[in-house]
Amino acid sequence: MFGLRPEGKRVKGLDPIVQIMPYLMPQRCDAQVFLSYDADYEPLMKYIAAKSREGIKITFMELLIACYVRAASQVPETNRFIMNKQYYNRKELTVSFTLLLDTKDDTIEENAVKIRFDPADTIFDVSARVKKAIEENRKPADGGFLIKLASGLLKVPGLANLVVGLVKLLDRYGLCPKFLIDELPFHTSMFITNMASIGMTRVYHHIYNFGNTSLFMSLGNPIRSNAVDREGKVYRKAVLPIGMTADERVCGGAMYARLFAQMKHLLAHPEELELPPASVRYNEGCEFHEPKPENVAVPAKDDGVAAEA
Repeated sequence: MFGLRPEGKRVKGLDPIVQIMPYLMPQRCDAQVFLSYDADYEPLMKYIAAKSREGIKITFMELLIACYVRAASQVPETNRFIMNKQYYNRKELTVSFTLLLDTKDDTIEENAVKIRFDPADTIFDVSARVKKAIEENRKPADGGFLIKLASGLLKVPGLANLVVGLVKLLDRYGLCPKFLIDELPFHTSMFITNMASIGMTRVYHHIYNFGNTSLFMSLGNPIRSNAVDREGKVYRKAVLPIGMTADERVCGGAMYARLFAQMKHLLAHPEELELPPASVRYNEGCEFHEPKPENVAVPAKDDGVAAEA
């Protein structure tokens, strides 16, 4: 109410042309733009293999998330959302994703999780946070908040419609309880889906109107093909396809270009993610930090054997 929200702070001083956009395109599905990028597979695979030899397991999805976290730490303007036609700077940096549960009979069941990151996180911090979230939410017996909530609502006819409608109404006016926003994966900086985990290529996923995420990324299976170098010689090439869907109202195209340029550079040079950024930029009045994760695997300085920090 009155522009106050637990996860965001109203943006002031925006260009009138930018501010009018939510009135022209009131829903996120009105303002979706789609982008694609084919990341060079070789430097990523070499980096993952090198870390594996040091006893540190890094995945492609963890690398993509780490690239986003680092880029967002330099371009915080992209970490905004729009609710009730008003702009908000997000007071957290979060990533949500859906994971498959470990079922005994191989039935397909899913859970959705949301992870909080610190803008100064390294690839090792990101990896530790992601692995912990997966471990805590993969067993069907544990049950996540979203699974328990959905199961309870669906037991009573009509209750799901009533509760979802109420949550959307409260959310629109900033009255949705903080604990609910903290748990729901749809209130997040970015949502990511790993299509490669089910043997598919990238998709251009819609942005949910429910919640307030402004960016959706998709990681697909590597694509191998032939290419021609400058000397006219044919060689084998592999790329990692990435699909992106963004809410174009959130910021100018130049800001998104900066974010994706940072990510493209880091995908080509993943070793740069091993150190924290030299500095972190925050939106006005929205500085935040997350405690260091536990059991962070880092390379030993002397013999290259992984150590636990």
